[in-house]
Amino acid sequence: MNVIGRKGVPIEVLLVEDSPGDVRLTKEAFRSANPSIHLHVATDGVDAMAFLKHQGAHIHAARPDLILLDLNLPKMDGREVLAQIKKDESLRGIPVVILTTSDAEGDITISYQLHANCYLNKPVQLDAFEALVKSINEFWLKDVKLPRQAQIGSV
Repeated sequence: MNVIGRKGVPIEVLLVEDSPGDVRLTKEAFRSANPSIHLHVATDGVDAMAFLKHQGAHIHAARPDLILLDLNLPKMDGREVLAQIKKDESLRGIPVVILTTSDAEGDITISYQLHANCYLNKPVQLDAFEALVKSINEFWLKDVKLPRQAQIGSV
């Protein structure tokens, strides 16, 4: 089943991930789960913030409906990216899913203290990874009611 967002507009997802292998796996898994998703990739925290703030090469970037954020990133780590997103009134309404290999209790705690919407571990096995992406698609992009973009930041 294809999931289309508000008024027939495709759902925009920002993946913030520096591992080319994980980017490829995520793209393939989303393509299989829901080909109507537009998956954008930022490979470091600085690029992610430029994307979200429509700066530089990202001046015409789509506002994501969901952000998948790795914690261990170059230039600016995921914790700092999460903190900046949740401090910014125009961005804080975008759900942020931490998707990382870390299962350290400290990383889990700080992520929730910084207002992550959920924390998921990346599975090592390909089939488990694909199943996780499908569950993200089903829950966050199908079942969850997301605010309409025009209303985000005006609450």
